[in-house]
Amino acid sequence: MKAHDGMYIGGEWRPAAGADRIEVVNPADEQVIATVPAGGAEDVDAAVRAARAALPGWAATAPAERGALIGALRDVLAARKGEIAETITAELGATLGFSEAVHVGAPIAVASSYAELAASYAFEERIGNSTVLMEPVGVVGAITPWNYPLHQVVAKVAPALAAGCTLVLKPAEDTPLTAQLFAEAVHEAGIPAGVFNLVTGTGPVAGQALAEHEGIDLVSFTGSTAVGKKIGAIAGAAVKRVALELGGKSANVILPGADLAKAVAAGVADVMSNSGQSCNALTRMLVQREQYEEAVSLAAAAVAKYPTGDPRDPATRLGPVISAKQHARVRGYITKGIEEGARLVAGGPDAPHEQGYFVTPTVFADVTPEMTIAQEEIFGPVLAILPYEDEEDAVRIANGTVYGLGGAVWAADAETAAAFARRMDTGQVDINGGRFNVRAPFGGYKQSGVGRELGPHGLGEYLQTKSLQF
Repeated sequence: MKAHDGMYIGGEWRPAAGADRIEVVNPADEQVIATVPAGGAEDVDAAVRAARAALPGWAATAPAERGALIGALRDVLAARKGEIAETITAELGATLGFSEAVHVGAPIAVASSYAELAASYAFEERIGNSTVLMEPVGVVGAITPWNYPLHQVVAKVAPALAAGCTLVLKPAEDTPLTAQLFAEAVHEAGIPAGVFNLVTGTGPVAGQALAEHEGIDLVSFTGSTAVGKKIGAIAGAAVKRVALELGGKSANVILPGADLAKAVAAGVADVMSNSGQSCNALTRMLVQREQYEEAVSLAAAAVAKYPTGDPRDPATRLGPVISAKQHARVRGYITKGIEEGARLVAGGPDAPHEQGYFVTPTVFADVTPEMTIAQEEIFGPVLAILPYEDEEDAVRIANGTVYGLGGAVWAADAETAAAFARRMDTGQVDINGGRFNVRAPFGGYKQSGVGRELGPHGLGEYLQTKSLQF
């Protein structure tokens, strides 16, 4: 695969300060497909300095002009959709169709939304005898995960650009090639030098250096709750703003009267999507006891329709997980579920292929709320089905984790489902299969994060408020 042997800083590709390298591995065949520089504090400092130098000019650029450049970036991404999708499939393992439709399609939609929002957002308003200004927070340190390597980049970069901020991006070390393609797109779109900068490297080295750098005004991080806590502590010590999109253990609640077959099939599809590597995956399915065994049978039948294999093969519905480490982690959770007494109704810990980091799609029944597989984020194609007695019991179970990122409710009508959804301690709930909306706020309650992404709420994370009294 194509890879740059340097960092994108100040509008050009520059050699890394050190000689350390990161190997990029194709998770489908375990082969090294490229290497990229493992940047350190010196590279981060150069990138931050470039971003600070570009900040006054970019912040002073008219919002409509910033929006036009975001639109140009969207157009470049759209023109290179096939190439980007191929790269994501190679370094992440997502099926090629999913890469094209979701991994690239969603970021294009997000960029389009911010191209429009930059020109229409009320950066200034009059309140009584005051004029209230919404100004860019400054230089943003963006640290993104591997599970959606383009979407999570665009979900941070596009609103930051719309707000008038400049950025330094540190992408996940597992998927740096997609980030390099994005940097190429930024350059091709004509975004001024220094407004966007890219440093590849590991989290403990480059990521920590970025979070700690005194020239960073806001750290926007997506990843695990454990790392999010560390970043929050670093930022807190410097009184630095943070936006954290963290883990999840989302509940899919099926109420009596819902179309059970449709709800179960949709729930299984959600968990299998992206090989289960979605922070908002509906990994806990809650079904009233009277319908429980029927739901378990439906889920077992549905998961059988997800063959694993070569992610470039159109017949494949489930690619590998990202790495050997994640492979061992997910299979360990499956073993833990069996050890704690959950009933295995599909799948199991055995790998379905000799080569590649594939996990057999797995469904557990007889799961209790206290079990590890009902409490901890697995990040793989593993579904836990839990019974509940009545609505109060369902609310208790749905809210009974430290997370609160996503969720879903199925009922006979939207009003009933929405009434239940209002009682859920979570940031986003899908009603009867409601589709993902790239303009609606996305983010979590409790230990699922701080702040919101997407739409005007996501733009607000990159703004600070000033009032002028007349």
